[in-house]
Amino acid sequence: MRYPSHTRKGRGATFDPHNRFSPTSSEAEDDGWWQEATAERLATTVRDERSKSALSWNDSPDLGFDRSLNPYRGCEHGCIYCFARPSHAYWDLSPGIDFETQLIARTGLVDTLREELCKPGYVCRPINMAGNTDCYQPLEAERCTTRALLELLLECRHPVTLVTKSALILRDLDLLSALAQRRLVRVFISLTTLDNDLKRTLEPRTASPSARLKTLRALNQAGVPVGALIAPVIPGLNDHEMERLLQAGKDAGAKTAAWALLRLPHEVAPLFEEWLNIHYPERADKVMSLIRQCRGGSSYDARFGQRMRGQGVFADMLRQRFDATSRRLGMEGRAAMGLDCHAFRPPNRQADLFA
Repeated sequence: MRYPSHTRKGRGATFDPHNRFSPTSSEAEDDGWWQEATAERLATTVRDERSKSALSWNDSPDLGFDRSLNPYRGCEHGCIYCFARPSHAYWDLSPGIDFETQLIARTGLVDTLREELCKPGYVCRPINMAGNTDCYQPLEAERCTTRALLELLLECRHPVTLVTKSALILRDLDLLSALAQRRLVRVFISLTTLDNDLKRTLEPRTASPSARLKTLRALNQAGVPVGALIAPVIPGLNDHEMERLLQAGKDAGAKTAAWALLRLPHEVAPLFEEWLNIHYPERADKVMSLIRQCRGGSSYDARFGQRMRGQGVFADMLRQRFDATSRRLGMEGRAAMGLDCHAFRPPNRQADLFA
């Protein structure tokens, strides 16, 4: 069902686009008859899904990891630009409002991961948490799945990387510090904007810019290797903040930095355009024009080597600005945060681990 566009308090998407895997579609039409008013607030619902597998694998040359671990499907943070939104269509749900309000909690994930780590042919490399969701979204405060997974990874000395926009990660500072002492963890805090008004609609249920910087500072003070992820960079909307975001990250203790250009795959493009027209109508055309300049005339280019950075004059300028500023600040790339992959022991051989 394609609902009429409508802003809802605390939500990013303004409608549910058609599920591309559905054989039929329908569109709401005002026929003049009385209709129930659209709810200003939508409740979050959660259903459980027994995990058949834990790790998701990829062979993308654009990513710094080949495996990821997602405790949840969907994300209540509601970032309108989230590249993971289209994955909700696999569960017969919409990448729009459904992605933010109809969540799936994966159960039995710790036991499933334990089994996979015990397989004879398993080769240890860093696990990224999480690729298609934020593992510290509000649901984690209730379910604590991420914490249980970190406990298992610490138990068997398995390296892990985390990316989050949430201050909830500080709840697990004890585990992260223990992992850091063994060179088994690195964290990236996503810094998108320092403008609270922009954050409020762009990433409605994420931590504020100041809370993210405080989180970054607390992690650094606890000895956890932490970096600033400037992402997504949105031409004409937040790209002017790049240097200030890097400086703020550096001041808070980030030793490394990375960036990524806005990605608009599948249903994300119409969702983002509609959001722009509602919240920033005066600059919507300019923003989309700059995005297309960076994507060879389209709203998105999925090719490896292009999808994270873009192409053309404007994309090259963004790249040069990031490189120049990170060099000036002495901030290295992700590769500088090397992790130990040699201390790993499968969970079924833990008798003398802490002896």
